[in-house]
Amino acid sequence: MEEINKLDLMRTIQVKFPRLSKGQKLIAEYILKHYDKAAFMTAAKLGISVGVSESTVVRFANELGFSGYPKLQKSLQELIKNKLTTVQRIELSNDIVSHESPLKGVLKADMENIRVTLEKINHKTFDDVINSIFKAKKIYIIGLRSSTAIADFLGFYLNLILDNVKVVGYGISDIFEQMINLTGNDLVIGIGFPRYAARTIEALAFAKSRNAEVAAITDSLLSPLASAADYTLIAQSNMASFVDSLVAPLSVINALIIAVGLKEKEKISSTFADLENIWQEYQVYSFKEQN
Repeated sequence: MEEINKLDLMRTIQVKFPRLSKGQKLIAEYILKHYDKAAFMTAAKLGISVGVSESTVVRFANELGFSGYPKLQKSLQELIKNKLTTVQRIELSNDIVSHESPLKGVLKADMENIRVTLEKINHKTFDDVINSIFKAKKIYIIGLRSSTAIADFLGFYLNLILDNVKVVGYGISDIFEQMINLTGNDLVIGIGFPRYAARTIEALAFAKSRNAEVAAITDSLLSPLASAADYTLIAQSNMASFVDSLVAPLSVINALIIAVGLKEKEKISSTFADLENIWQEYQVYSFKEQN
């Protein structure tokens, strides 16, 4: 089961339902009706909610073909993460960080996202993306909705290092008008996480139709961004609440910026020396001397 597409989970529960024990049927019924809430419950809490023991919940997961309850829980989370509305996410917030303060709960969740990203990310793919950045005639970066901030961050720093970077976003002109000169010599970097912005997916499909190279920074190889990409960098973004967790994606973007900078070390040293003079002359930053 753990290798089967997550969308088959509900069907599997329905097929196995007649053969389940009385207690397991209670769990199955609850998950079929309230899978959005069950996805963030511990085995003990799910057991309490339906009136069975924690061990019954574990056996239920085994009956479905999972090695343990955490695998079933992860499968449920994968199933719902692109389907939950913001209102549903707000309702789930208490379940996600219920045992700790929001500060501690969210920071721990973000630490876990970075840990998982370090395990999942493909180092060769990362190097391939860096090579594509230097090979590209022009680099287009697109990340919409909640991904706008990190797309702008990537664009801001790459623009200080390179001179062929364009951030595509909502504005006076349409997305496709901003990409009208896209060719097969260019690179498009798409950034997106659940709930995926439809316009980002369309932009990457447009890039492929123009034979441009496409790199995606997203949460899974099953992501719709990944299906259009030549290179996919995986960054864990499991939500801790109604707010998307973009800590791990930002870390990956930081790594991209630093890797590009290291290859252009002499150029950026000259650029930043120039910028320091400009910043001081025009008082971009506070230069008040410390006593």
